[in-house]
Amino acid sequence: MKRISSLRLRLLVFLLAAIVLTALVQGVLAYRSALDETDALFDYQMQQTAFALRAGLPPDAQASGSARPEYQHDELIVQVWTNEGLRIFESVVGAALPQIAVLGFSQVQARGTIYRVFSLQTRSQVIQVAQDMAPRRAMARALALRSLLPLALMAPLLALAVWWAVGRLLAPVERVRGQLAARRADDLVPVSDIGLPSELQPLVHEFNALLARVQQAFEAQQHFVADAAHELRSPLAALKLQVQGLQRATDADTRALAIERLAGGIDRATRLVEQLLALARQEAQVTAGVPPRPVPLADLARQAVADAAPAAQRRGVDLGLAPLSPEVEQAHVVGQPQALEILLRNLLDNAVKYTPQGGVVDVRLQAEPGQLVLVVDDSGPGIAPEQREQVLQRFHRGPQDGAQVTGSGLGLAIAESIATMHRTRLELGSAPDLGGLRVSLRLARAGGPGEGADA
Repeated sequence: MKRISSLRLRLLVFLLAAIVLTALVQGVLAYRSALDETDALFDYQMQQTAFALRAGLPPDAQASGSARPEYQHDELIVQVWTNEGLRIFESVVGAALPQIAVLGFSQVQARGTIYRVFSLQTRSQVIQVAQDMAPRRAMARALALRSLLPLALMAPLLALAVWWAVGRLLAPVERVRGQLAARRADDLVPVSDIGLPSELQPLVHEFNALLARVQQAFEAQQHFVADAAHELRSPLAALKLQVQGLQRATDADTRALAIERLAGGIDRATRLVEQLLALARQEAQVTAGVPPRPVPLADLARQAVADAAPAAQRRGVDLGLAPLSPEVEQAHVVGQPQALEILLRNLLDNAVKYTPQGGVVDVRLQAEPGQLVLVVDDSGPGIAPEQREQVLQRFHRGPQDGAQVTGSGLGLAIAESIATMHRTRLELGSAPDLGGLRVSLRLARAGGPGEGADA
């Protein structure tokens, strides 16, 4: 069967079911109570009838030994027995109820029904007064049904009251539904919970939190599209000019130079697109709320240094990873492994590019209480304190001091985005030993293989 989806109908069905169940319970209890009261009333009547006959039967009844009209009764049957077991009187001809040896009240089955019998013994006889139980049960049923009549009359009124009350209570929900139906697709303003029942307010709060996440994702997408369109315009224009220069080349040397410039432009455009895609992926992960997990930061650092080594060798830069302590080797951080891998690659790529030929780039991992600290020092020109916040923004490149450094200004912005996703920030300063830029990142430690609780 198709389930009832309407809250109002569900409440109505549940209410009617509760009323029916209550009526059944009340009917049973009322029937038992009425039956007990009826038994007490008729038992008293039977006792009084038997006591009235203790003095003996009327003379005319004793003479005839048969039932007389004044002793016939529709409900009570009277029989009188001698102590020797001889029936000398019966109020209903043909009743033929068996003699009960037990004095007092008892029940006997005879003539296709059950009789309630009261036996009283005198000096010379035994008096039995019996009554069919059917009238008692009929009267108890009538009293029970009469007690259920007010409930049966009130059930439709209760159903109407519930129907009306639920409609009034759901009016705020209908108001919220109307507000959402009238909204535009880009209207992500939080829904008002004024007037909503307390049971529905958590649902609205979670819905508003979802709207906030959607708004954040929407704004990030808008910024990304605008920035990508702005930054791709120049590389594409440069590629077009380089292609035109190649077409106009008249000799082999000019053609070779144009091809080299075109290949470099393609590499720069490829690098820019890769960084834009990496930035988009990180912003998508931040919006989606991907759960973190323990990550071996020492392994990621070794791999990042190995990946950046060829570029460092081409520029004559001494790139190295400082020796790691056993505590650092075993420690794990809470985060996203792919995101942290991109962060390390971008930091090392940025350090190698801005370090002059013959310079030095050092990478260190340090253990602190509850944290692992990643430090990247270089011997490059560094960044002035007033410009350190700006270089963390998208498409902002630091001063090059006349050096020809290719880049799009996205490396540190992507690293900062990943740091924000890990609930931390990049710290930019001056490298005390190398004199260039120091980039530090503090990450929370987590329990990992062979490691207990967080430090």
